[in-house]
Amino acid sequence: MKLHKEGIKTLRNQIIILIILVYTSSTLESQTVNILLVIMLFIFILTIYFFRIPRRVFDKKKDLIYAPCDGKVVVIEETIEHEFFNDKRIQVSIFMSPLNIHNNLHPISGEVSYTKYHPGKFLFAWKPKASVENERSTIVIQNENISILCRQIAGALARRIVTYSKIGDKVSSGDEVGFIKFGSRVDLFLPIGTKIKLNIGEKVTGGQSVIAEY
Repeated sequence: MKLHKEGIKTLRNQIIILIILVYTSSTLESQTVNILLVIMLFIFILTIYFFRIPRRVFDKKKDLIYAPCDGKVVVIEETIEHEFFNDKRIQVSIFMSPLNIHNNLHPISGEVSYTKYHPGKFLFAWKPKASVENERSTIVIQNENISILCRQIAGALARRIVTYSKIGDKVSSGDEVGFIKFGSRVDLFLPIGTKIKLNIGEKVTGGQSVIAEY
């Protein structure tokens, strides 16, 4: 296991606060300072847990669409995708709780053909309106057989979406798309006719669980 680079600055700041509190606690006999120290230590441990990245082996088999993140499948439905394709697609949405791994991965191998960041609200990520009203970042990955839209969506706790992928990037399934801090959701928009391999309510593992076959 390693720590994600997006957490380094946060953890560094927390370490500085911990050092100050430890020093203050050792020089002053203050119950308030001791309580703050315990609280800060608890937050520090939670932050390490949140930014953890486990070591995983990805199969990367052709013609399979893999989960772009860890979490729970909350939506599988046909809908109109209005941002890029402007046609009917199968939407698969995965909700990430604050306890899930929060780096996001490419679901297929191919080339990034579109990226766009949208500022927005911070509704709870499981609400249907979150897909079009919340802060979000969209990318489209395509290869010779399929084109997929992947949308990172901020939630009520999330306040920062990071997207590393850029137009023209050649990517493989399991490569990192980006990171969303503190609870969020990822939507996939797949072509009609794609064979979905899971059901609503199932838990998935990023880069390992198969979402669909094309």
